[in-house]
Amino acid sequence: MSPRRRLALTIVALAVVLGMVGCTVDGKPYPEGVAQPKGHVDTDRFDKLTLECQILSPSQIGKAVGGAVRSPAFNGAICRWTVFGPSVMTVTFNWFEWGSVTVEQRTAKKMGYATENIKINGSSAFTQTKSDRNICGVTAKAPSRGVYTWFVESAGPPAGDPCGGAKKLMELVLKTSA
Repeated sequence: MSPRRRLALTIVALAVVLGMVGCTVDGKPYPEGVAQPKGHVDTDRFDKLTLECQILSPSQIGKAVGGAVRSPAFNGAICRWTVFGPSVMTVTFNWFEWGSVTVEQRTAKKMGYATENIKINGSSAFTQTKSDRNICGVTAKAPSRGVYTWFVESAGPPAGDPCGGAKKLMELVLKTSA
């Protein structure tokens, strides 16, 4: 290596080292595995976090499954409503923006659900049911991207076909978001 090239590399390396010396990082370092103290989370920065929960109104949800919505909730990526009708039902909705129908169906089967391919408003979809529970989910490709899934589960004795409510909810949401 020529002396000029060696000098140039030395100058570049020195500049990099000196540049890093001036770097600072906010916060305090914690050893790996040590819990960090919990701080305040500014939830105002997430003002549209539950926007997908408003894709249908509570009255539309209640009408589709045959009851009245009493307590909406949002947990992680899942919107949830308790519906009071002939029996108490739990209705959940999720929109996995990067999901695919194929992956969701494969996952449902791995979780012990029986699946059946169906069409909702001309879109490919599938139902997922369990023989030991009064539950039905319907998953379809979302018009924009990802997948929508509606689940309806009755906590008490069966009050009809849970797939009827889940299919109706999917029809409404596909019509609304198209």
